[in-house]
Amino acid sequence: MNELTQNIFSDQNKNLNFVLKKSSTSISKILLKSLNGIEISEDEGTSLFKAKNKDDVNAIYLTAKHLCRLVNKDKVTFVVNRNINFTNVCHMGCKFCNFAKRMKDKTSEWLDLHEIVYRSQEAWDRGASEVCIQGGLHPKMDGEYYFDIVKAIKSKLPDMHIHAFSPFEIWYGSSKTRMSYKSFLSELRKMGLGSIPGTAAEILDTEIRKKLTKNKLSTEKWVEIIKTAHSVGLKSSATIMYGHIDSAENWSSHISLLREIQKETGGFTELVPLSFVYEDSPLYTQNQDIVRKGPTEEEVNKMHSVSRIMLHGFIDNIQVSWPKLGSKRAQELLNMGVNDLGGTLMNESISRAAGAKNGQEITAREISDIIRDANLTPARRNTLYEIKEVFENHNPIDIPPLVERNGFDPLSFLNT
Repeated sequence: MNELTQNIFSDQNKNLNFVLKKSSTSISKILLKSLNGIEISEDEGTSLFKAKNKDDVNAIYLTAKHLCRLVNKDKVTFVVNRNINFTNVCHMGCKFCNFAKRMKDKTSEWLDLHEIVYRSQEAWDRGASEVCIQGGLHPKMDGEYYFDIVKAIKSKLPDMHIHAFSPFEIWYGSSKTRMSYKSFLSELRKMGLGSIPGTAAEILDTEIRKKLTKNKLSTEKWVEIIKTAHSVGLKSSATIMYGHIDSAENWSSHISLLREIQKETGGFTELVPLSFVYEDSPLYTQNQDIVRKGPTEEEVNKMHSVSRIMLHGFIDNIQVSWPKLGSKRAQELLNMGVNDLGGTLMNESISRAAGAKNGQEITAREISDIIRDANLTPARRNTLYEIKEVFENHNPIDIPPLVERNGFDPLSFLNT
């Protein structure tokens, strides 16, 4: 650690002590517990989310920043990857989702194996170590297609990490193939699946989920599938989608449940808070009287900070979603408990379909600049958070953003 960084940490500690003294007794008591390595309760987490006093809120942010630096020092990580959404056809009817299309919709898409492998190769050639693959639950898709995707990529790119298939997709593939979750996941791992995204979590509260979705995975099933994935050796991310019809109590309960799972399995690599993007979401457009326009700025800040505080010592990576928040807000959150900027993505269509306006790709050089401008050190990682390169005195190779090629027909399979 260089002298400048040591000075920053020293000043931060002085500032933290000052702010804690100015905060209310109830909030400072909770924060001091966390700073002393004592797990805070679900109710205490709710109290942090509900804090309104300016000094209390500042104390929460600085505590999260301090805990983040204890674990990650001055490094902020990212992964070079590509998102491949192989179909947007889905019949489950989740109310918050504007990504899903019906088969007959003009904007429906399906990528065959050749196209999925082509895009994976294209990502590899651009320095990617990971492809993140998810898709809608296409009614005509055979459950074996999940196996076929993994085998096809691995046959061409044996060293590419495949981070693929949400718990909802695991549920779907398992039911389609009539395999148990354990057998289905074990088979995927044997074929080369490296890890799974912990998406489809939304809010792990039964009543909230009923309002958000039609027939989507229950809380109990999501937890069962995640635990099963961890048990067969597949790590996963964890997510929370917030800012719609939820509350501080729901957020704290969700994070507490993730913490309990982590105590049991140790299988989560990171938490990724996902702000509800309301603009084109049916949940909002059809229910504007009860559904909020996403979280407030303070709620976004608190979600990342309180998550850091509640999960300290259990899940040490808190990732910010730049496609949902933009690079400027993502950079601000690096001082509120965030230590990871996620991936370069190259393609990200789910957030964009809901109305997000922050692009489909950010290059490694651009991510590095964002981190460096926050007086922190960029570091490239792999999917499992192993550091592969630290950019202390140099930058990633500067490459132009990916340009989608002309002439590709994503619906060609419909004519076969």
